[in-house]
Amino acid sequence: MHFMSDIERPDLQARVTVWQSKHSASKVHACVNAARVLWRDFDLVTGAHNALLTNPTKGLRLPAVPLTRDRIATADEAHRLIAALDEEEQALWGCAMYAGLRLGELRALRAEKIDLALKRIKVHAGWDQYEGEIDPKTEKGKRTTVVIEMLEELLVRHLERTGRSGRDLVFGRAPNDPFCPGTVHNHAKLAWKEARQLEDEADTIPEGERIRPIGLHDSRHTAVSHMLDAGITIDKVSKFMGHASITVTIDRYGHLLPGGEAEAAEILNEYHARRQRR
Repeated sequence: MHFMSDIERPDLQARVTVWQSKHSASKVHACVNAARVLWRDFDLVTGAHNALLTNPTKGLRLPAVPLTRDRIATADEAHRLIAALDEEEQALWGCAMYAGLRLGELRALRAEKIDLALKRIKVHAGWDQYEGEIDPKTEKGKRTTVVIEMLEELLVRHLERTGRSGRDLVFGRAPNDPFCPGTVHNHAKLAWKEARQLEDEADTIPEGERIRPIGLHDSRHTAVSHMLDAGITIDKVSKFMGHASITVTIDRYGHLLPGGEAEAAEILNEYHARRQRR
C-alpha cells in the first residue's frame, strides 16, 4: 500500500508518461489538476510548510494542449439558437450569449443581482460543484455587466414565470438548488437538433449559416465577439467579462478586434497622402 506522503515527483512524472500514451493532452492535464487538488488538501491537513517536499505535482512536465478555434455564433444565429429552446431555458442561455456569464456565475446568480431598471447584472459569485457558492477567483471577477433589450425581455418573462426574487437562484432547479449543467446542455442539444431539421427542410437559410450546437463556454466567447464587433472598447469588454487585466482580454480575444491590417493600411495611406501634399 502506498501513502500520499510516499509519492515523489519522479513517480508522478512516470505516471504522466503512461497517461500520455493512452490519453489526449487535455485528459492528462485534467488528471494532474485533480491530483493537485488532492495534494493541496493534503498539505492543508498536515500543515506542511514546504510544498515542494510534499507536493509532487509541482514542476511536472506536461504535454502541450493543442489550440482549438472557439465556436462563436453570429448575432443572427445566436438569436435563432435561443429562440429554438424551451422558454424556461432561454434566459439562462441569453445571459451566457448576450452578457458573457460563466457557467459557475450562472449557477450562482441570484434574483437580487439583476437590476433591469439600470440594465445591468451584478456578478458576485461563482458555484463550485463541491464547495457550493464561492467568491470569484479574482477581485475583478466581482463586476457589473450589461443587459441588452433582448436579454431583458427574456429575464422579465423568466422571473415572472418562476416567481424568483431576492436571494433565490435565478436558474436553479429550486430557489436554493442550482441547475445541473449536464441537463441544461442535453435539453439544448435536443432542441437545436430539431430546429436544424426544420431549417434543413425549409432550405431558406444557407447551409453554412444553419444552427449548430454551442456550449455555455463558447456562448461566453460569442458575447465577447459581439461586444467587440459592435465597437465596444477592449477595456470595457475586459471589465464586463471580469478578466484579471486588459492584457488577458487582448491575448484571448485580440484576433476578434475590428479594424485589422486593411483598416490600418488605409489610415496610413491617408497619412502619407497628406504628408506628400504638404
